[in-house]
Amino acid sequence: MSRAPLPASLWALLAGNFVIGTGVMLVAGTLNEISGSFGVSVSAAGQLMTAGALVVCFGAPLLAALVAGWDRRMLLALTMVWYGVCHVAAALMPSYFELLVVRMLTMLAPAIFTAQAAASAGMLVPPDQRGRGVTFVFLGWSMASVLGLPLGAWLGGHYGWRAAFLVIAVAAICSAAWIWSTMPTGVRPAALTRAAWARVFKSPALMGVVTVTALQSTGQFVVFAYFAPLLKQQLGADATQQSFMWAWFGACGLVGNILVSRYIDRIGAGRAALLTTALMATSLLLWPLGVNFVVFALVVMPWGLGCFAANSAQQARLVGLAPAMAAGSVALNSSGMFIGQAIGAATGGWLLAHDAASWMHWAGLGAMLVAMTLSIAVDRLPRPA
Repeated sequence: MSRAPLPASLWALLAGNFVIGTGVMLVAGTLNEISGSFGVSVSAAGQLMTAGALVVCFGAPLLAALVAGWDRRMLLALTMVWYGVCHVAAALMPSYFELLVVRMLTMLAPAIFTAQAAASAGMLVPPDQRGRGVTFVFLGWSMASVLGLPLGAWLGGHYGWRAAFLVIAVAAICSAAWIWSTMPTGVRPAALTRAAWARVFKSPALMGVVTVTALQSTGQFVVFAYFAPLLKQQLGADATQQSFMWAWFGACGLVGNILVSRYIDRIGAGRAALLTTALMATSLLLWPLGVNFVVFALVVMPWGLGCFAANSAQQARLVGLAPAMAAGSVALNSSGMFIGQAIGAATGGWLLAHDAASWMHWAGLGAMLVAMTLSIAVDRLPRPA
């Protein structure tokens, strides 16, 4: 039996995640250019990701409570306008410190958008298609990696990081208009009361899933945050070659997310999360073998397949465990993802600054193995009441 087509509003949310994801990852893609522009070290420039990730980590649950009563059409459209304006401001900053402050303000948008788009997607489709709807919307992040990030890295390498930021600003305003024109009014996920938030925090299953997400993200960003300088250092890659590698990684991510979106309702979100984490761990284990471009591309392929699909599975897992608490649990999942980014980027930056780059992938692998172990344990816990 063929499934009903997804509503047009989900395409707009997918596009919003594409813009959000491209903007979030753009710092990693233009790290060499930002470092050179302000005369700071690569590891110092990488702390833009750490600071921004901390904003999302603490901002996502707080903002989820603050905007609980908002109509999601207005909320999501205004969030994209904020994202666009902040990227214009960032492109105009004359110093690294001022860029850091603006970047932290910019990251309020991802703190809201990704979690609230996922919660809204679960309300725009029938209950038996929730997994499909949530993972479909998150395909935007995969598309950001295969199209947005490589293009942004190419623009940054050839025209400067400021030009890349301005392109994101234009895309964000266009995304806001699309959401406004297609999203129905009256979409308001149930506001979580203080008691409901307490149930989320007291649920071993929900908090276990969030912890798995944090570990996955930590393991990735020890290395992922410094992909561009590592490619330049290890393989002598120029801007065009780096863009190609970003595109390859992103293409694998898109394929992985499509596959998970297609099969997650059959195999279950827990199994999908475990499988995608294992794929990422495989690449980190094989990382030292990437001594040339061809082998390196093969080494990162499993990572790409699992990267974005893993978080799609985790979001669907939370929505499936407790649909009524999805607005809060998915916001906490965003917190977990970004606290992992902050820890991973800080750890990777410290190792890079202390000439210990060869240890970066081992640190990432360790986090992945712990995530896999915890993920198996979470599936044995009772569902939240």
